[in-house]
Amino acid sequence: MILVPKTKIDDYTARGWWGSTTLWNLFATHVRERPDAEAAVDACNRPDFAHGAPRRLTWAQLADEVDRFCGVLLQSGIRRDDILLMQLPNCVEQFVVYLSCARLGIVITPVPVQYREHELAHILSITKAVAAVTFARIGKPGGGHQSVEMFAGLQQSHPCLKNIFAWGEQVPLMATNLAAAMAAAVTDADRERLARAEREAAVTANDVFTICWTSGTEAQPKGVPRSHNEWLVVAPSVIEAGELKPQTRILNPFPLVNMAGVSSAFVTWLSLGATVVQHHPFSLPVFLRQLKEECINYTIAPPAILNTLLQNEALLADIDFARLTRIGSGSAPLSEWMVRGFAEKHGVQIVNYFGSNEGAALSGTYRDMPDPTARAQFFPRAGVEGFEWHLSTTRKIRTRLVDMETGEDINEAGRPGEIRFVGPTIFSGYFRAPELTDRAFDDQGFYKTGDLFEIAGDRLQYYRYVGRSKDLVIRGGMNISSEEIENLLLACPGVQEAAVVGVPDAILGEKVCACVVAAEGRTVNLEAITTFLREHKRVAVYKLPEYLLPLPILPRNPVGKILKRELREQAKSLAPQSAMLVA
Repeated sequence: MILVPKTKIDDYTARGWWGSTTLWNLFATHVRERPDAEAAVDACNRPDFAHGAPRRLTWAQLADEVDRFCGVLLQSGIRRDDILLMQLPNCVEQFVVYLSCARLGIVITPVPVQYREHELAHILSITKAVAAVTFARIGKPGGGHQSVEMFAGLQQSHPCLKNIFAWGEQVPLMATNLAAAMAAAVTDADRERLARAEREAAVTANDVFTICWTSGTEAQPKGVPRSHNEWLVVAPSVIEAGELKPQTRILNPFPLVNMAGVSSAFVTWLSLGATVVQHHPFSLPVFLRQLKEECINYTIAPPAILNTLLQNEALLADIDFARLTRIGSGSAPLSEWMVRGFAEKHGVQIVNYFGSNEGAALSGTYRDMPDPTARAQFFPRAGVEGFEWHLSTTRKIRTRLVDMETGEDINEAGRPGEIRFVGPTIFSGYFRAPELTDRAFDDQGFYKTGDLFEIAGDRLQYYRYVGRSKDLVIRGGMNISSEEIENLLLACPGVQEAAVVGVPDAILGEKVCACVVAAEGRTVNLEAITTFLREHKRVAVYKLPEYLLPLPILPRNPVGKILKRELREQAKSLAPQSAMLVA
């Protein structure tokens, strides 16, 4: 499945930015050259959220499991260009699924483990996925989420979903038990069949590898297809920014379902022949234990977590900072105090990231911005003539700042505008959504991010993040569409009007607040709202409101638009004081 326009492929190939190497080619090289080296490691607390004990797989062991899973896919009739939906927590099995799809040309669409029927029905209706792979249990022992039953229920309204595959100790009969299906040893005849299937698939670097999902101002997730080349071209943004060496060890606490996780813990992993240590769900004690015990060279963490660590020096005891010298962060403004503190106290340089699933990305690195004050608040004005930066990606993209009222390009300091991108890292369009694609690009072909920046610096060499034009709540790095939750709340009994805003949170950055006007003669409480969304609308748990702001009316401007700024100010009073200090 090739969705990138031929003119774009020809242009970027001629420039040397895209090539013929696939992600599967990289994996096969590591298996051949370093079969006994450690490749993927489970979180040490795996029994807390999934079946089985934590596993550590070498490249050869991982290759063996890939062979077995490929055999199951082929036996089930799944072939090139079919779409497979994956809902798994961070675990070694994710690598098995990703690599099998890369080998056979199957398009993988990974989704967060929090997604429920509401989100999955939308994704299935767009992708027509023929299979889903999951765990029988995702969550705490004796409970958790029974995802097989959920997918079986979805099959009734989505007959395209013909196969459910699951790992687990008690896999329901409506799913293929992968542990049993993959139990038999791989024979020479099996390997020949797999080699023939691989040749027949004839996967190229321009074939779509993933369809990841992003939430914006639209009420439903949008599918972002990315080819092997589109993924590989973003790897230098991580490798060069983190100054990572071959065979490095990476701790991955981000869900392996979108740009942040896949770029750092899959594409970078394959590019360097690294070892990835998985982490799920985020737990500070487990995260610190892994940093200490797993000889980690690089990781990523939200700003609030890094602030907390620096405020509690005892937590950082016994971490080998001679090895862990770079940590990535982003999704919220960084504290200058934190960036400077890690550098001066521990010799750790914080990389400041801005990015999106669509491929728009900026990186503030030590080499380009050695001053912690600058790196905490600015990004290189990448892709603008007259400025040179160390990251090779900055020489492959172009950016512009546009006044959203007039459409004029902004070239002076202090004037907010929308940042827009064009280049080989940027996607070509949303999956099977031409109307959304048309709105996503301007008449010069630049992707319109919806994020507001302004120009700064003594030479006008920096961008400074100002805010979001898109109406989002970002909870723990996950984008939540306010419009999506607002539309669902309007169906909640007792709700007359609703608006959704973010409330500052010391750990997650923001939490969801529902600002509600009750219907006449009715009262609404937070429990009733969350129960309605969870049980009747089957909404992902992380999207549920954690605060309720009851109001007699919603504040509006003269033309009737809800004044979200006023609501945010009122909602701030609901946050604990500790959250306000960090925000």
